[in-house]
Amino acid sequence: MELNNLRPAKGSVHSNSKRLGRGEGTGKGGTSTRGHKGAKSRSGYSKKIGFEGGQMPLQRRVPKFGFNNISRKEYQGINLDTIQRLVDESKVNDTLDFETIVELGLANKNELVKILGRGELTTKVKVTAHKFSSTAKKAIEAAGGEAVTL
Repeated sequence: MELNNLRPAKGSVHSNSKRLGRGEGTGKGGTSTRGHKGAKSRSGYSKKIGFEGGQMPLQRRVPKFGFNNISRKEYQGINLDTIQRLVDESKVNDTLDFETIVELGLANKNELVKILGRGELTTKVKVTAHKFSSTAKKAIEAAGGEAVTL
């Protein structure tokens, strides 16, 4: 390798061969390929997100409906059949608390957990969560377990 055959890495150089705005003789002087007048020809121009050239933007044309409750609490649901499967696989013994739920990847540490009533629970398990559905609570207590609300 010599100094005369050094080349930049392929794809690292993106410059155009002609420099803009360096006189009429270059072929790219004057307006510097920006055309005449208008916002796009000015320095500092940047199009706003969703701008459609003065036409009414899509996000304002489309009708809005419904109601988004800003104080809604989202719960991560875990069903009874999932808990029973964990007991069968010996991942849970007699207690299922929030830390164990997070360790097993069933919920994130910042999420609220709700135990739901799909499936059957045949093992006595003490379950700790933020919320329980009525059917899930009955099923846990019917199996001899305990439903503890955080």
